[in-house]
Amino acid sequence: MNNADLNVVTGAFGYTGKYIARKLLSNGHEVRTLTGHPGRASPFGDQVKAYPLDFDNPDALAQNLSGATTLYNTYWVRFPRGAVTFEAAVANTKTLVNAAIQAGVQRIVHISITNPSPDSPLAYFKGKALVEDAIIGSGLAYNIIRPTLIFGAEDVLINNIAWFLRRFPFFPVPGKGDYPVQPVHVEDVAEMAVGVAERGENTIQDCVGPETYTYKQLVRLIAGRVGSRAKIVHLPPGLALFLSQLAGYLVRDVVLTRAEIDGLMAGLLVSGDPPNGRLSLGRWLEENGGALGRRYASEMDRHYR
Repeated sequence: MNNADLNVVTGAFGYTGKYIARKLLSNGHEVRTLTGHPGRASPFGDQVKAYPLDFDNPDALAQNLSGATTLYNTYWVRFPRGAVTFEAAVANTKTLVNAAIQAGVQRIVHISITNPSPDSPLAYFKGKALVEDAIIGSGLAYNIIRPTLIFGAEDVLINNIAWFLRRFPFFPVPGKGDYPVQPVHVEDVAEMAVGVAERGENTIQDCVGPETYTYKQLVRLIAGRVGSRAKIVHLPPGLALFLSQLAGYLVRDVVLTRAEIDGLMAGLLVSGDPPNGRLSLGRWLEENGGALGRRYASEMDRHYR
């Protein structure tokens, strides 16, 4: 891939896609985005043209991909809502892959997750595995990036843990809280995604942060950095989920799902590979803790309203 190539990034006005687009632009590449919110203000001015990510019109998708050599795909859904299901997300991604083939795209770089499995009882991880299989079987060159728990300035989970710690006298932790998490910064994910594509080989690679915490340690670390005195209480997972649902009514959002609790407690957000991310969550919190959690980050506002 040379610097004159056109790259298409799904969701370049969102979270992970924005960092990938920024990295591509800094490397001198031309960037276009496919987005479900084409009217949203662009963080890149007129540097990145936006086109609809319309899965109901495969021909238009192919036209919007025309001329691109590489597609960076960050599309997925965090939880099902109405017609937006994990099964629909798998079907939509297959539509996107077929449109890329029709458009003559040469390579797909796909952002997946650690520990996907077609046999997983968790629809999120099963769907991610099915998407990977579709990409590998497409005949296109591919790079599949499997990040652990992504964090950064626009993050939902870390920010909202801080938000609740700032405002409530206690913070519920499902179970013992001894299950591991391995945060990786979004810039490390973007750097890996662009780097593997530029090297030109087919790869499947975990993207792993330099630190591993138990979930309880993670919450305590965040609490310390934001100056929270909230008491951390250990609750049965079902009760913790019930309280998160009550909090969801308060903030008009989905705070946490049963599948997310199950994935955390199963240790699916860690990797057996050596760390390859460079940015430390601990150091990042030292620099950003003062601003973290000042405002609630709503998944519903970002994607559904």
